[in-house]
Amino acid sequence: MIDYETIRVIWWLFTGVVAIGFTVTEGFDFGIGALLPFLGKSDVERRVILNTIGPNWEGNQVWLILLGGALFAVWPPLYATLFSGLYVAMLLVLFSLFMRPTGFDFRSKVDDPTWRNAWDWALFAGGALPPILLGVLVGNLVQGLPYRLDQDLRTFYEGSFWALLNPFALLCGVVGLAGMAFHGAIYLGWRTEGVIHRRACAVLDLLGPVFLVGLTVAILWTIAAFGRPEITSMADTAAPSNPLNKTVTLNNSWLAHFAAHPWMWAAPVVGVAGMLTAWLTGRKGSSGLAFLSSSIGISGVLLTLGFALFPFLLISSIDPRSSYTIWDASASHFNLLLSFWITVVFLPIVLLYTRWAYKVMWGKVTERDILQDSHTLY
Repeated sequence: MIDYETIRVIWWLFTGVVAIGFTVTEGFDFGIGALLPFLGKSDVERRVILNTIGPNWEGNQVWLILLGGALFAVWPPLYATLFSGLYVAMLLVLFSLFMRPTGFDFRSKVDDPTWRNAWDWALFAGGALPPILLGVLVGNLVQGLPYRLDQDLRTFYEGSFWALLNPFALLCGVVGLAGMAFHGAIYLGWRTEGVIHRRACAVLDLLGPVFLVGLTVAILWTIAAFGRPEITSMADTAAPSNPLNKTVTLNNSWLAHFAAHPWMWAAPVVGVAGMLTAWLTGRKGSSGLAFLSSSIGISGVLLTLGFALFPFLLISSIDPRSSYTIWDASASHFNLLLSFWITVVFLPIVLLYTRWAYKVMWGKVTERDILQDSHTLY
């Protein structure tokens, strides 16, 4: 049987894999939605753009549901703190996601330019707002959230929604949108030809430097302005979860954490190299290689965030001792083991089915297809 300490680390890795899967797959959906009104100049062109993601966007969104389920089942205190303290922000993400199924389903129900244009902007909102809001969340995770725990482990959140919209978090929101739009432009260029392909390449040519510069500024800002928690004493890591059984200070340096674990530098190197390669190859028209590089780059960026926080899952900015780590925010040993074996059985099935679905639906989408094929979705 896998011991309690090891299964916690495994679930930290699993959670990271699901977060990467969501960002890579749903990321280009978001990006294409955010670019839709600008890259599609006519109704036919916008239908071409929508049909590049039409067969798969719902499946991609399942990664978000899986991520929420993993937090609920495996890290219940983290789930409770995030979804209660950030209730308004989470509702905004949810409401913006509502625009996507309604937009996809209702856009072509009425053959009227005003009707379709309204739903196009709804799809824009459903593509642009989630990356911004999730980027703002990441920015606040780095800074820490204003919550504390009492002796009964009840959570008291002392912030407000407006406090989340601080300059650093807003920068992270802009970086999140730029990164997803860049990723989406690469995918769109891969799946189209002609004028839409050329517009997508022009957009990725512009967004690549914007994303890389924004990401660099965010990293330098983090290093210069924010302290990183450091555990100075802790109970047995194999003990039942109790965040208050540790002593934490908030004076450590993010660079010092990476210096203490040199192997972690591989993540930011892969992240920057992947996104830079995606930009360079995308400019030359190698869309498949650019998409692979962008996916690797996104994975590197998320791994950098995970490694930087490890072993913390959520930092408290007002009471560092209340910060959650993988050792004190998990469910019971039995629950982790049960969830682990369920995941081992079903996750490969999900991955195989996803691969099959993309294979069946693959190919270039052209204006000719839209005008001649009655089986196109949108």
